[in-house]
Amino acid sequence: MVKNSEHLTSNKNKNNDSSLSVSEGVEQNSAINTQGLQRFKNRGSSLSLDEYVNGIKSGNRTILSRAITLIESTKADHRELAQDIIEQCLPDTGNSIRIGITGVPGVGKSTFIESLGNHIIDQGNKLAVLAIDPSSTRTKGSILGDKTRMETLANNDNAFIRPSPTGGSLGGVARKTRETIYLCEAAGYDTIFIETVGVGQSETAVHSMVDFFLLLMLAGAGDELQGIKRGIMEMADTIAINKVDEANEKAVTQAVREYKNALHLYPETKSEWAPKVTTCSALTGKGIPDIWEIVQEYIQQTKKNGYFKNNRNRQAKHWMYDTITSRLTEHFYDNPAVKKKQQQIEQQVLNGEMSSFKAAQKLLDLYFKEMKK
Repeated sequence: MVKNSEHLTSNKNKNNDSSLSVSEGVEQNSAINTQGLQRFKNRGSSLSLDEYVNGIKSGNRTILSRAITLIESTKADHRELAQDIIEQCLPDTGNSIRIGITGVPGVGKSTFIESLGNHIIDQGNKLAVLAIDPSSTRTKGSILGDKTRMETLANNDNAFIRPSPTGGSLGGVARKTRETIYLCEAAGYDTIFIETVGVGQSETAVHSMVDFFLLLMLAGAGDELQGIKRGIMEMADTIAINKVDEANEKAVTQAVREYKNALHLYPETKSEWAPKVTTCSALTGKGIPDIWEIVQEYIQQTKKNGYFKNNRNRQAKHWMYDTITSRLTEHFYDNPAVKKKQQQIEQQVLNGEMSSFKAAQKLLDLYFKEMKK
């Protein structure tokens, strides 16, 4: 304290115009990490096409994530670059097993994905987990909300977890997921999970992009939960009854019998595969290796009989025409002439002044007239 007083006095004597002079003090290091800030800026800067492609093929997860963000972007230049990246990566795609996973609410999908995912990685594989959730801004999505439940999987260097875009249409999210699959395959992920969040039409979209479709169910669940099976049970290659550690043995046995009987009512599948019913506990790991063996058996059988390749070709064709339909629809509604008259013509339909069919034709006529200019 004495030193400080003497220092102030000394400064005062040097400058008689000031009653108090503050010492310069000790020079402090900047609180801002300039090197870290520069790295942040560099990370935000755009990469070249070659940098993206080389980064993805080398397994760089940061660059893979950035490339997927380009796919999800609505900007035209981002979309164009994303398509160029996909084209460059295309020769390295198609070498994975694509597995769709869905289930009734509360079935334990996150725990199941982590349990099966860790088992698959232990077998020497690399896993990517993707989600299809067009309403995730409202529900926050299973992967968006439950990623913390997959802590060991999320921290594994051989796993890549990516939630779906938020707030998009089902078709848009599904197409972006399909493109993301290509990049993940090029990055070396040989097993890909596509999870549907909730139940509904998203199962059909997932079924159109996977090799194997897994339906998770519960034993002893009420009729309100079993309603899901009417729409998607026919698509399932295997039904896994999860949480058997929480259910009594009688309920599990009865559920297995009921699902097996129900599957027999459906016609024979084009894959010539007889859908199976199995049980598991994602929490304890019981039955998880058996499910992976079933997947392997399915892949082996469908590759042998030619269905595997034919199905992938059919899916690629479907997404080509789906993309055409989507782009044409976007182009139509972005047309200035259509935008100008759309609300007025729509109101005429609502007022009963014009039929829906004539209104549609009027808008189409405006569109085609504008296109001829």
